[in-house]
Amino acid sequence: MANQSTQQTWTNKAAFILASVGAAVGLGAIWKFPYMAGAGGGAAFLIPFVFFSFTLGYGLLLAEITLGKAGKGGIVTAYRHLGGRFWGALGYLGIIIGFILLSFYSVVGGWCLLYFFVAITGFGDPTPASLGTLFGSLSSSAWVASTAQLGFLLMTGVVVGFGIRGGIEKCSKWLMPALFFFMILLIITGLSQPGAWKGVEYLFYPDFSKFNFKTLLDAMGLTFFSYSVGAGCMLTYGAYLDDKTKILSSSFWIIALSLIVSLMAGLMILPASFAFNMDPTAGPGLTFITMPAIFAQLPFGQFLAVIFFFCLIIAALTSAVSMLEIDITWMVQELKMSRSTSVVVCLLLMLLLSIPCALSFGVLADFKIFGKTVFDLSDFLVSNISLPIGGIISAILAAWFVWDKMEKAWQNELVSTSGKRFLRLVIGIVCPIMVLAVMITGLV
Repeated sequence: MANQSTQQTWTNKAAFILASVGAAVGLGAIWKFPYMAGAGGGAAFLIPFVFFSFTLGYGLLLAEITLGKAGKGGIVTAYRHLGGRFWGALGYLGIIIGFILLSFYSVVGGWCLLYFFVAITGFGDPTPASLGTLFGSLSSSAWVASTAQLGFLLMTGVVVGFGIRGGIEKCSKWLMPALFFFMILLIITGLSQPGAWKGVEYLFYPDFSKFNFKTLLDAMGLTFFSYSVGAGCMLTYGAYLDDKTKILSSSFWIIALSLIVSLMAGLMILPASFAFNMDPTAGPGLTFITMPAIFAQLPFGQFLAVIFFFCLIIAALTSAVSMLEIDITWMVQELKMSRSTSVVVCLLLMLLLSIPCALSFGVLADFKIFGKTVFDLSDFLVSNISLPIGGIISAILAAWFVWDKMEKAWQNELVSTSGKRFLRLVIGIVCPIMVLAVMITGLV
């Protein structure tokens, strides 16, 4: 069953965990968590997010990684090896998700690149109104947005093109520690400002008057999408594990470290927002509009802004790499193409698919399908339909059709019979119910 794609393995457990944390962190942690926590009442959002991370997140992550290791391949190959042709056909949903997901994700990655270079040259007028105008002009320019997106896709392709050890692993080994270091630097700077402690209290001291059913569902939804489950990213990474790596403990560390990065992102943004009387509930604009305004008021603000947007690039890149690897692994295993050819073909197809997403804020802003721009429609199809369905499929396959193979993959780990039964309950019943709740809520 060995093939061109899976002959490579991670160097060690640490390399796998770092790469997986990079895949899980993404812009969901650095960009999305702070503004969702801000809008959701801080700790009132954080508490259910932590709970769902170690239930829903851990269960689906464990299922996907184990399926990849047991099936010795990407999502199509592993599903077919484990469950037969029917399940292999269902695996193609992950291939489609990978294409669509990266097509609009690369747009935001391009914005991160743009803002990194703008931070180097300076933002000019640092008022929120002017920064909002700047964001609008950059995102609506067909030439600027498409070029930035192309640059981000090329960066992603270069990393994936060098393979598991030479590309993805090396990238994660260097960039993830750098991300932690720079985030700590920004956190210390923000916390040193007068009034910043109010942001810490907002994030960690719960005010349950702010808690409601929507907060609960938002926390559940962010959990599901924060750990790269549903598309096959973690399943693909699991295919490169050797027999010595312990999956249960590795999955725990991936969840724990990813959660720590989310908390660090909250500490990086919310205290500074309170210190300078910025609205913590500003939504998605908190990153691209509010933060540059804050940096303008900090000592060495331009330098800190450069570091901040470099952190965003790291987060976006390490996550995008895992998305692209889904399709590259499929091309290598199923189409028998070389990795280098697969990367070139995949990027060309993805560029064609992604340009309309980049133009959704400019020349195609008025072109709408079902009332949504191409960017919004792509996001909706993936986030509200495809990823939840993909998560349910992997959970059901793992718990109810190939559980014996799941247990075999854990044979070197100290898990009691009752512990395995509990895991099966979480993966096979609790996770699908939670995911279905998120999916129905998103559609409604």
